[in-house]
Amino acid sequence: MTDRRRINAPSGGTNAPVFVNPATPADSLASQRPTRTRAPDELRKIFLKTGLVPLASGSAYLELSPPSAPPTKTLTPSRTSLKLTCAVHGPKPLPRSAPFSPHLILSTTVKFAPFATRARRGYIRDSTERDLGVHLETALRGVVIGERWPKSGVEVIVTVIEGEEDGWWGDGLVGGSSGAGGGGWGLMSVLAGTITVASAAIADAGIDCVDLVSGGVAAVVRDVDAKGKGKTEEGLQEGESLVLDPCPAEHKDMVAACVVGYLAGRDEITEIWMKGETGGAADVLLDKAVHAAVASVTVVKEAVKESIEQKYKDVLSSGQGGFRGPNITKEVEMTG
Repeated sequence: MTDRRRINAPSGGTNAPVFVNPATPADSLASQRPTRTRAPDELRKIFLKTGLVPLASGSAYLELSPPSAPPTKTLTPSRTSLKLTCAVHGPKPLPRSAPFSPHLILSTTVKFAPFATRARRGYIRDSTERDLGVHLETALRGVVIGERWPKSGVEVIVTVIEGEEDGWWGDGLVGGSSGAGGGGWGLMSVLAGTITVASAAIADAGIDCVDLVSGGVAAVVRDVDAKGKGKTEEGLQEGESLVLDPCPAEHKDMVAACVVGYLAGRDEITEIWMKGETGGAADVLLDKAVHAAVASVTVVKEAVKESIEQKYKDVLSSGQGGFRGPNITKEVEMTG
């Protein structure tokens, strides 16, 4: 007889402790901080693959690979790599007890794995995960053509396997303005990734949409070593600059950030989340986030195209009358 009881893991962190030599000066540890080697308008490489969950109607996996970092004296990675999975179940009929709905009922769920962050998370969804689910539902509601699926529902479930940290882990030891434990800047990249991976999973499920939606994030960062360089964009203060796809561990201080869900084909914004003190740079920050979303949608299009070719490779290779869909009728000669 199997034991169905659950043994909960410890509530504290699960990472191995990091030991620092007390005789080592703080400057030596601060020199291990990762720095941004990408251009301000350059995004991290995106890996997107669809059709990885056989039991789901549609699924997708997204990963942001961090740039190669120089070797350090500690075993703690200097940067995180965002890893997300999405499974779409439906459209399926609503229960008989549910009221009549003339359009598709969309429900979204965002859940962090217990090992997704440095501090171990619980099994029950907290307020942060519920907020991310509401933002994701807002971004997808303006994309799905719900009128074509009456009395039906669809579930979009996004699991965060590895999340983006709010800052560099060493800020708590050498002192820093961002810190790895607060600020919530990592959630901005997580939301942009959930919008992108959910769009690919919905397209893989064959649900009718007006366009492919993608997430983009931009941020205003302050470099303490950039004093005296003057303003680089309209509305920015001295020492501030705009970057696309920011990694909080690579910046000492993040002033503001913006996430958008953007439809490139229709030039529409379905979701916007802005955080921080933008000042007079709100419009410029929004435009930069849109540029990041436009760059991400190219990856979504290639992933969806590859998925379609993989599903219908037999039809495409036959070459009988071109591509007509999965069901092709052949002429049958009737003999007397």
